[in-house]
Amino acid sequence: MITRGFLRRSTDSGQLIRLPPGQHVVADFPVLSAGPTPRIKTGDWSFALKDGVRPVKSWSWAEFNALPQTKMTRDIHCVTTWSKFDTAWEGVLVDDILADAGIEPPTGFTLAHSYDGYTTNVPTADLVVGKAMVATRYEGKPIPPDHGGPARLLVPHLYFWKSAKWINGLQFTKKDELGFWELRGYHRYGDPWREQRYTND
Repeated sequence: MITRGFLRRSTDSGQLIRLPPGQHVVADFPVLSAGPTPRIKTGDWSFALKDGVRPVKSWSWAEFNALPQTKMTRDIHCVTTWSKFDTAWEGVLVDDILADAGIEPPTGFTLAHSYDGYTTNVPTADLVVGKAMVATRYEGKPIPPDHGGPARLLVPHLYFWKSAKWINGLQFTKKDELGFWELRGYHRYGDPWREQRYTND
């Protein structure tokens, strides 16, 4: 599946470039978290969509997994300078979540929420038109807790801190509300190709 927003950069000669500046390729999958790893049972998991403080719709694990499933293979890039190529994910596109809720994006700003209290802000335009999903499987298997299971946001064209682990909801906001790392000096957008790691980058 190739969607708009995921074409890799190219040089003047037309050669594809996969590695953003300042990054190095790893074969493993480093584990980085802001705090302890929560252990959420799928029977206790739910996902909610909100417009500001107003609930729009919520799904149980079974209801969420009954939504259309999409496979996506993408390169991912961590702000700590590692990149991993060809990571394979499966889950529900944000487009399909919105469609099931029967809404169009009500605002241009979104705040992702996680079970551990973590938040991160992502422009709504970076979540739709096939650009992002709530992933429930990695490399054909359930996502392990250390990597954000049972479900994590996947926004692979931005630095990986934007792909919130242990996600339990998306909240549309009227203004760009900064999340956990953004309030602590990280860039509000986080484009790897522009090296937008920190506030003034």
